[in-house]
Amino acid sequence: MSTDIRGGVHLPARREEVELRTTDGLTLVGELALPESREPVATIVALHPLPTHGGFMDSHILRKAAARLPALADIAVLRFNFRGVTSPRGVSEGEFGHGVDEQHDLAAAMQLVAERQLPHPWIVGWSFGTEVALKFGMRHEVDGMILLSPPLHRTTDAEVAAWNGSATRVVALIPELDDYLRPAEAAERFAAAPNIELVNVEGGKHLWVGESQTYRVLSEIVQRLNPAALPLPTTWDGPAA
Repeated sequence: MSTDIRGGVHLPARREEVELRTTDGLTLVGELALPESREPVATIVALHPLPTHGGFMDSHILRKAAARLPALADIAVLRFNFRGVTSPRGVSEGEFGHGVDEQHDLAAAMQLVAERQLPHPWIVGWSFGTEVALKFGMRHEVDGMILLSPPLHRTTDAEVAAWNGSATRVVALIPELDDYLRPAEAAERFAAAPNIELVNVEGGKHLWVGESQTYRVLSEIVQRLNPAALPLPTTWDGPAA
């Protein structure tokens, strides 16, 4: 039986509920999704959009990455709720940290990656998650970072410039019709770190709504983490999870 890969389809994977413990004493809830019968070739550490505007670990691009990429591209996906955030998985302790205290949340996630010896980690931040990534990602050993719809609200020009010359690969997907940062302004704001690759997405919007935009974002991620898995299939031969 063939299943169309779209919407809320969950493909087979080993899914484990996890808890992250921060250095400032909080317990965060999350999920680790691994390929069903193989070892992962790379790892996504997913940082979700703004909690005060509904962002959480199930924000649709991150949920679909976890639902699809372990099966389609042998990529592990670790996603979790930042401090003070609730989802069907549960509630992460603490309160919203305005993109500053969340540095401890990212560190806790990277600690789990190290403990599990998950390979080739990449931070994938979306909107608010890109702010945490740009501010604090340099503290961690990662192969790269992918920034989805970076608003650059909380990230200063100096924090962007700090990535200039970094050995860490950084890719920013800039939606043509973004609500906050469009391609022309993004080129100016990121000019201080010309090694950051800007990918302008024609017709893209901040929330990446719709299957075509989801497919584009997931393909851009896989292009960096496991390009041999491209093009991503649009059907699955067998039962979905």
